[in-house]
Order: sequence, then C-alpha cells, then structure tokens
Amino acid sequence: MTGIPAFDHHSLGQRVLFGTGQARAHLRTAVVDLGASAPMVLSGHSDRAVADAVLGGLAIESRFDDVVPHVPVEQAEQARRAAHESGADLLISIGGGSTTGLAKAVALTTGLPIVAVPTTYAGSEATNVWGITEAARKTTGVDPRVLPHTIVYDAELTATLPKELSVASMCNALAHCIDSLWAPRANPITTALATEGIRALAAALPEVAYRPESIDGRENALYGAYLAAVAFAGAGSGLHHKICHVLGGRFDLPHAQTHTIVLPHVLAFNATHAPAGVERVAEALAATDAIDGLRTLLISAEAPTALKDLGLHEEELDEAVDLVLPAVPPSNPRPVTRANLARLLRDAWSGSLMV
Repeated sequence: MTGIPAFDHHSLGQRVLFGTGQARAHLRTAVVDLGASAPMVLSGHSDRAVADAVLGGLAIESRFDDVVPHVPVEQAEQARRAAHESGADLLISIGGGSTTGLAKAVALTTGLPIVAVPTTYAGSEATNVWGITEAARKTTGVDPRVLPHTIVYDAELTATLPKELSVASMCNALAHCIDSLWAPRANPITTALATEGIRALAAALPEVAYRPESIDGRENALYGAYLAAVAFAGAGSGLHHKICHVLGGRFDLPHAQTHTIVLPHVLAFNATHAPAGVERVAEALAATDAIDGLRTLLISAEAPTALKDLGLHEEELDEAVDLVLPAVPPSNPRPVTRANLARLLRDAWSGSLMV
C-alpha cells in the first residue's frame, strides 16, 4: 500500500437539492433560504415551457431569454443592465450550460447570488469558472461570485432533451472527468471524484441514449455530471479544455459536441505519459484498454466524431494550433509541441481515431 502525496485542495461551498419531480418545491426552498424578493429568471426560448413549469406561481421580478452559446459579451452586458434596471436580488438560471454561463456573467459584476436549475448535463452549475466571448476570443476565469449558491437537480427536466444533445452533454461531462486526471491542480480528491463520475456516466450514457424514458439513467447522468464538474472545479483546466475553449470561442463550434469529439484524441495523446490516470479510466469504463473502451462507448451512443462535421474548415487548423499552443498547461503529462498538437487537431478534425 502506497502513501498519499501532499496536496492542496479547495472545496467549494454549495447547496445541492436533488430529487426527481421536486424541482418546483426545491426552487421555492432555495429562494426562501436566500431571502430573495425580486428574482430575475434567465432561460432561453427553447426552455420557456420547462421554466414556466418549474417556476409555477413563484413571484419573479423579470425574465431574460436572449441566451446565446459561449456568452457573447453583448448578451452579458444586456443581461447585466436588465438585472440592474429591475432591481433583481437573485438570479435563477433554468437551462443548459449557456444559460448558467450567462447568469455567471451577470453575477461576476453584480455579486448577485445564483440558483441554478440545469436541464442538461453541462455541469457549469457546480463550478466557479466563468467564460465570456468577445471578438471571437473566449476568456475564462475563476471567481467565487459566479459559483451558484444552490443547485436544483431534477431528472424530469432533462426528459425532453433530444438524444443527440443528451449524448453530447454527457460526453462533455466525461471530458470534465478525464481532463481532471491530469489538470494543473489534480489531486487525490479530484481524482476520486472524476473516477466515480466516469463510472456513473459510462453506465448512464447508453441508458439515456436508447431508453430515454429511463429516469434511473437520467438520475445517474446528473449525479455523474455533478461529480465531473466538482472534479473539474478542483483540478482546473487541462489540455482538453484549453483546446475546446479556443475552438468554441474562435470558430463558434457547439460546446458539448466539440468536447465530445476532442476527448478521445486528448486521452490517446496523453495515454503513454499518464499510466495511472489511464488505468483509472479503463477501470471506470470496465474496459481492458481506456482508449478502446472510450471509443466503444462513444460509437455505441452514436456520438459525433469529427470537427469537420461541426463546420470547422481544414484551412482553419493552423490558426487553431497558433491559438491553443500558448494556453497549454505546463503540467500536461506529455510535452506539447506545434507538430504533435497539429496532429492531434487534424485527427480530431477528420475523426480518424473513431473509424
């Protein structure tokens, strides 16, 4: 038996209310707990019906529904003005990662608390990480003001999520887990959270993909997504997330699908230099080989496989390499060069690993 190495881990203070069919009651509990009297609701057009059902008769001060992926600075400023003009004392985000991200952008400058009600498996609700896109460049940061005070998890709220989005969102959560194994602040606690997250998500992915009515599968997916996000918040952004932030911000690629496609390529890239992490991935996937196990899981769920299918052009790959290279964490297990990074991105663009 080996000892535990010294480490520095920060736990984030947050309340989690988890219960299928209990979102409306749990949201009221959270609002009362915070003593709020003028909530502002942020929810995209596509989540309007879900938001109405969750809110019920809850008194709200205002609504903001102009939600755009990657949180363009223009939308952030509009939402901040709306919050100020309405005198909001609480932000309620009901939706996916883009909606949570917009609420975080408002909280970043106003200090307003957030109650997050996720309708996907994005995990942003469990992190203190914010991101804003301006002039095709996505800037991210860490700030305690953006960590939602309370999360309300209800598996029923994900029931109408189309299969393709469910799969991509869960794969995004898998990426949080796997990247956490070698991110800059990785430690035994984040590793344990990530490993359990992989196990839960691997079990839930085929269940949600092919038995969409399964509440058990969706509950496991939310559980795994939460663990993934907490692991990511503790460990920080690794190579995978640096790549995806550049691709999403610069080329406006869909967030979850981009993470899904890039994930197996970063795992394969680091595999020979991170044997302990790769062994954990294989074990959590119940596979003899981590790369083959992840590949099999993604193919079985009909996950997207190539960046070219998302609209990234081959001639844009060189620019992507230029933008990613300065952001690569020095702690990445395998040294990153222009040549091997270019090969990784080209493989992800073509989907060669998934053939």
